[in-house]
Amino acid sequence: MPEGPLPTLMACLNTASVVCLSAGYLSIRRRNVQLHRRFMLTSFAISALFLLTYLLHHVLTGNVAFHGQGLARVVYFVILIPHVLLAVTILPLAIVTIRRGLAGRIDQHRPLARVTLPLWLYVSVTGVVVYMMLYRLGF
Repeated sequence: MPEGPLPTLMACLNTASVVCLSAGYLSIRRRNVQLHRRFMLTSFAISALFLLTYLLHHVLTGNVAFHGQGLARVVYFVILIPHVLLAVTILPLAIVTIRRGLAGRIDQHRPLARVTLPLWLYVSVTGVVVYMMLYRLGF
């Protein structure tokens, strides 16, 4: 299926976001606040770039149908539906979480970050899985 460069770029951006989110988490676990801040802001910038490329891709190509059948189709939609629903919530969650952290309101930042991080990771990882299922696994 001809895809153009945008889906592959989007998968790379999601992968880079996962790397930065994970490194940011490890940094704060090691109490390196400055490095944590850099990784999380970088992940946010990468995710914003992802969103722009995603929107551009859908303007140019519309929706891409999944052609797999049987169990593959069930698995695809079991992954896709929560991915889409959570993707809608990540942007406002990330913005509020980041704003609280940058403002030094750690007592409000930390509990929200404990929710935002796993959801953001889920969305980024499943974005790559959806890409693989649409473009690379031959369904």
